[in-house]
Amino acid sequence: MHNILEVEAVSKSFGPFKALNNISLSVEKGSIFGLLGPNGAGKTTLIRVINQITIPDSGQVLLDGDLLNGSHISDIGYLPEERGLYKSMKVGEQVLYLAQLKGLSKTEAKTRLQYWFDRLEIGDWWNKKIQELSKGMAQKIQFVVTVLHEPKLLIFDEPFSGFDPINANLIKDEILRLRENGATVIFSTHRMESVEELCDDIALLHESNKILGGKLIDVKRQFKTNTYEVGIVAPDQNALLNTLSDKFQVSQTHFKSLENDLKLNIKIPEEHTPNDLLHYLMAQGNVSHFVELIPSVNDIFIQTVKNN
Repeated sequence: MHNILEVEAVSKSFGPFKALNNISLSVEKGSIFGLLGPNGAGKTTLIRVINQITIPDSGQVLLDGDLLNGSHISDIGYLPEERGLYKSMKVGEQVLYLAQLKGLSKTEAKTRLQYWFDRLEIGDWWNKKIQELSKGMAQKIQFVVTVLHEPKLLIFDEPFSGFDPINANLIKDEILRLRENGATVIFSTHRMESVEELCDDIALLHESNKILGGKLIDVKRQFKTNTYEVGIVAPDQNALLNTLSDKFQVSQTHFKSLENDLKLNIKIPEEHTPNDLLHYLMAQGNVSHFVELIPSVNDIFIQTVKNN
C-alpha cells in the first residue's frame, strides 16, 4: 500500500506563537490514523492545513502523490469538533444543500441520503429543524454530511462527542466499514480506548512538535516492560513473596479473581522468557492468572507527554 497523505516538514506560526514546528507524517492508504495530543498541541492547526483552511509557513502536503491544491477539496471529508450545521434549517433541505456543494447532483444526493438515513435509522428526521434535535442526533446528521460524497480521506475530530455508548459504537462500526470499503481515516480524539480499538498508526503532538509516531503495535512494543500480572495460590504466600522478591522485580497489585491468590506484578530480566517465569511459578504453587502487562495508549500518551 502507498501513502495517501504525506505531510513534509510543515511549520505554522500565528504571530509569535508557533502552532506547528517542522511536522512530518505519513498516512497509509486504507488505514485509520490516530492524531493525538493534549489541548493546544497543534492537532487542529494541522487538520486545518490538510483541509486548506490554513496555509503553512513552510513545508508541503501531498495527497495521493500530488501537491495539495484546490481540486482536492472534494477528496476530503472533514467532521470538525465544533459542528457547523444551520440550526433553523430543516434537516432534509440542509443535507441536500451541503451534498450539492460537494459536487453531487440533487438526484444522486437524494439516493445516497436515503441509504444513510435508513442505515442510521433517522429517516423520520427529514423535516425536523436542527435546533429540535439532541446533540447526538445532530452529530449523526453531521456524520452523514461528512461521508456522503465518498471522499478518499476522512478526517474525524472528536467524532464520538455527544454520543451515548450505543450510538458511539454505531458510529465506530461505520468508520470501520468505511475503511473496509477503501476510505482512509484520520482520527483525532481524547478517548484513548477508541484509539486502541480503531487505529493502525498514530502520531502524538505536544507543544507544536511530533514527539512519537509509528504503527500502534510497534509503539506498544517500544514501551513494553516485560512485566506480567500474576495470580498464584500457594500454602505460604508470605514466604513465596519473599522468594520471588529475591529473584525478580516484584510489586503487589490488585485484580478481580475467584481465588484467594497472591496477586503480583513481576518484571523479568531480558535474558529470561515468559516461559521461564511461568515454569518457575508452577513449581511454587497453582498459577491462577498470568497476563503480560501491555502498555495502553493512555499510559503511553501520559508517559510521553510528561517526559517531554
